[in-house]
Amino acid sequence: MAKYRDLTKEELVTFEKEFVDYLVVNGIVAEDWEKMKVEDNEKAERIVSLFSDVIMEGVLRKIKFLEMRTQSYVQAVQCLNDKMLMVAVSSKDKAYNMSDFKPETPKEVIADYFEMHQGEKKYDKTREEVLFEMVSQGYDISDGQLFKSLILATV
Repeated sequence: MAKYRDLTKEELVTFEKEFVDYLVVNGIVAEDWEKMKVEDNEKAERIVSLFSDVIMEGVLRKIKFLEMRTQSYVQAVQCLNDKMLMVAVSSKDKAYNMSDFKPETPKEVIADYFEMHQGEKKYDKTREEVLFEMVSQGYDISDGQLFKSLILATV
């Protein structure tokens, strides 16, 4: 069973070259792979799970920023090696839909109409496990623009 999750068939197609390389590095040639899928499907599935972990681990290591937008708040997270820095904004007017929040909102407007929250948290598991859980809960991988804009608004 995969540490994170097995890649979907579509994802495996995307990583076909890498998967072939993975098989070769592990001493499995094309003929053996085709035979294994028929004769020992359980072993083939374990190999796919191990490969999935390699790919997921690589993707998770590259994550620098995550963000979450809901109707009630917007949260941006910088994912450092040893901890996460978080900045969030919520509306003082509960009727306002925060998913419409624009990070370029002037600092003065943010102070008058929104509440800002900041925090930091050390990882309670490996960095990659924590980030995987967050992505599974609905966080999106981002370019960091939202985080940077919100941090500047708090200064």
